[in-house]
Amino acid sequence: MTLIELASLFEVRKASVIEATGLDKDALHIYFGLTLFLAVRFAWRRRGGWLAAWLAVLVMACGGEWLDLTAEYSRSAIQPDAAHWHDIWNTMFWPTVLLLIGRRMQPDEAPAEKASGEDAERRLEQA
Repeated sequence: MTLIELASLFEVRKASVIEATGLDKDALHIYFGLTLFLAVRFAWRRRGGWLAAWLAVLVMACGGEWLDLTAEYSRSAIQPDAAHWHDIWNTMFWPTVLLLIGRRMQPDEAPAEKASGEDAERRLEQA
């Protein structure tokens, strides 16, 4: 499958999702960005999960716009650059907000305490 065929298939699938959901293209970018961000974040709960989720959305947004540009190029109907940046902005806005807020709200990981059996018993007695 050539790149142009892949881009055309991407356009057809995107149009079918827009038709099936009734969402406009901007809302579709927002929903897909949030969905991917949350899916990666829930799958990767360890350290670095916030950044990994944000990077996954960035790759998806840029990859989608690259496929859009390829499809437009094959049809000789290239949109202005501002339209493509607008799509990336729509896709990245809420994941960026969640990245910045989420990292601040996440409690710091406390170092694991090495407790002997006696220390554990004392803690139970004090409780």
